[in-house]
Amino acid sequence: MITNIETFLVDVPTIRPHKLSVATMNTQTLVLVRVRCEDGVEGWGEATTIGGLAYGEESPESIKTNIDTYFTPLLLGMDASAVARAMGRVRKAFQGNRFAKCAIETALLDAQARRLGVPLSELLGGRVRDALPVAWTLASGDTARDIAEAEQMLELRRHRIFKLKIGLRPVGQDVAHVLAIKRALGDRASVRVDVNQAWSELDAMRGIAALEAGGIDLIEQPVKAGNVAALARLKTRFDVAIMADEALHGPEDAMLLARQDAADVYAVKIAQSGGLLAANEVATVARLNGIGLYGGTMLEGGIGTAATAHLCATFAELAWDTELFGPLLLTEEVLAEPLVYRDFMLQVPTGPGLGVEIDLDKLRSMQRR
Repeated sequence: MITNIETFLVDVPTIRPHKLSVATMNTQTLVLVRVRCEDGVEGWGEATTIGGLAYGEESPESIKTNIDTYFTPLLLGMDASAVARAMGRVRKAFQGNRFAKCAIETALLDAQARRLGVPLSELLGGRVRDALPVAWTLASGDTARDIAEAEQMLELRRHRIFKLKIGLRPVGQDVAHVLAIKRALGDRASVRVDVNQAWSELDAMRGIAALEAGGIDLIEQPVKAGNVAALARLKTRFDVAIMADEALHGPEDAMLLARQDAADVYAVKIAQSGGLLAANEVATVARLNGIGLYGGTMLEGGIGTAATAHLCATFAELAWDTELFGPLLLTEEVLAEPLVYRDFMLQVPTGPGLGVEIDLDKLRSMQRR
């Protein structure tokens, strides 16, 4: 039986400003959820957003308020081991709130996997890999600084896939910035861009043509999420891979994009999909339609990153790798032992549940009062 649900807001400074077309982040707010059960087992989940309401319709504060006010009274007293039944009740009672639902579902699945003594990946079909290639996002906006940062990551053997956040500046300036970095790194690294919906279709045609010619491997969400027709036209026009991200809010969107042949790659994000099981359905739609998979991030801390890693470890194909670098962007860690990154890969935890433990003293010291 579910006996208690707690939510925590944790404000963590980033190691440097993280510039997107919609916001510049200097701090990330983690929304952490603990579900405690009558048998003594507890589970953890995370619902972390990017840039507050600049990115999506849920904010850290709204997530906490809605879980505390609506989700918790509904769930208390329910059978903690009947995760599907509990989440079915949540989905029937509450519209939207994908991030909040993801945190609750992750915590319940974490608890159930711990109860069974197996890694969370076993509840999602079983893992086929134990480590995941991880991209690093270069988002300072300064060309020389980004090149130096990428060179350091290569030397440390931490990342050899780099994604650049663009869209704030005129198209020509952004393209020049990206191609200068690609020339500096050459064949030693894959270079990709994320426009975060900033371009018009005309800007996208100009920008993508130059980026494709310059050897860029992937273009993420170049146009507005709702403009699926433009995304489809860009996919048809160019050979470089076009990836859907903000346009992909769960299995229904995955089906719509597939029917319109609008993307080569799906960024699978558990929070944006509404939970681990919904994200798994997104991946299934992609597989059945020949669409590549990429393990996306909302810049979560260790809990949300571990959850996504367990899901990505079950994918038969993961052609475009992952960007599960969130904890590496943060100056503080709430886990007792940080996730392990080595040889360009994130090692998927092997212990029961998420395979991570929370340092409660550290968490409470960082908790927003």
